Amino acid sequence: MKCTAKQNTSRVHPSSYLRKGGSGKFSYHFVGIAGIGMSAIAQVLKEQSHIVSGSDRNYDKQITPSVFSKLAAQGISLYSQDGSAITDNTDFVVISSAIEEDNPDIKKALSLNKKIIKRADLLAEMFNHKYGIAIGGTNGKTTVSSMVGYILDYAGLSPTIIVGGCIKNFTNNYHLGNAKTGTSNIISIEADESDGSIILYTPKISVITNISKDHKTIEEISQMFVTLSQNTKETLILNADCVHLKMINFRHKNIITYGFNNNAAVVAKNIVYKPFQSTFEVNGQSFEIDLPGAYNVSNSLAAIAVARSLNINDAKTAAALRQFKGIQRRMDIIGEVDGVRVIDDYAHNPDKVMAAINAVKLGCNRVIVIFQPHGYGPTNFMKEEYIYAFSNALSQSDILFMPEIFYAGGTASKNISSADIIKQIAKSGKKAFFTEKRSDIIPEVRKQLRIGDCILVMGARDNTLTEFCQNILHAIEAK
Repeated sequence: MKCTAKQNTSRVHPSSYLRKGGSGKFSYHFVGIAGIGMSAIAQVLKEQSHIVSGSDRNYDKQITPSVFSKLAAQGISLYSQDGSAITDNTDFVVISSAIEEDNPDIKKALSLNKKIIKRADLLAEMFNHKYGIAIGGTNGKTTVSSMVGYILDYAGLSPTIIVGGCIKNFTNNYHLGNAKTGTSNIISIEADESDGSIILYTPKISVITNISKDHKTIEEISQMFVTLSQNTKETLILNADCVHLKMINFRHKNIITYGFNNNAAVVAKNIVYKPFQSTFEVNGQSFEIDLPGAYNVSNSLAAIAVARSLNINDAKTAAALRQFKGIQRRMDIIGEVDGVRVIDDYAHNPDKVMAAINAVKLGCNRVIVIFQPHGYGPTNFMKEEYIYAFSNALSQSDILFMPEIFYAGGTASKNISSADIIKQIAKSGKKAFFTEKRSDIIPEVRKQLRIGDCILVMGARDNTLTEFCQNILHAIEAK
């Protein structure tokens, strides 16, 4: 059962999460600090001179140790998830929607009558009192928000950036790359619809990249984006190519559209798709991105529209995009051996899966896909869409391996298996195999491998997938 802690999660006076007496400092403890959204906010608050600590169930297990070492290097205190970090000096305990009610940190916080706040509420407090830019959409929001943050930073606007991926340009030995604290009043964030928190934000500028089934139905997601549009004070930026967005009558005073549609305000022309690079023009200005596929050109157009809204000229935006290195686990080339590339990608819903496979096909003869579904509930919810996506994106020569569904804990009903999906994909005539243990897939890949193949590993919210990609690479090197 997920944590509600109703008696301690009521909203407090605006900005009181962020200001305290004469010192201006609060003490925050993040439960599940290794999460991409939690760690981003924690880093910004620490940079703003607040006292920050965190716990995580993976801390003692030494899973993804680099995450913890970078947080510690910034002066964030880390603890086991046993309640020991929460003391009389703790002001706020921050939780995500994934934290369980019986978590020892939650029990300790309740026993000391500490204020428990949700990550989304805290982010809304940080966001709504500044010049906010919110990037939403079922697909592409991490890439667009990362591009926007980098362009604004490159242009000297010094924004605060909070996103759901690690921007390679900002990643170093001390920083994860999913946050950057600026000195201006501008804050640019990735706004998440999966937990419904997107309706909390009151942006000056909003982007909606697209709508598709993911976590919730299209109808439910559409309503949340309508609310976001109503909360947007200045400019609403929409993808003109999204069928579901076209069906919504957005009543906003200032709408800017982008896409491949000639009726859009920001249109890409003369597009050239290359393996892991694309070039295109907008109003005569040349753009180049070191990212593959039509969907990344579309993401770039959204970022260009935001930049224009802030009076950043296209030439400066083009220069920034040329230097944009991408995001970890988004079409991330882990390595190459004898012409075989190993690629790590976060794709987890059917639309993203199809887009990723099609993008990789630009640079290889055949794709060997390893897809790890995330969560029993989401997998069951999108079962038919997964079957359709793989059956249509894979060619007769491509190969799909699927381990068992990733289980992050909790009270999920395990009423579906990856084997159920593989069985139906195989019926369509595609080479699809269920291998329960992920590690057992590596020797199978080695047997099937040919020169010119690309190995595409996809899956969400499991940082060990990157290590798995590295293990595949080492196995190929040893072949």
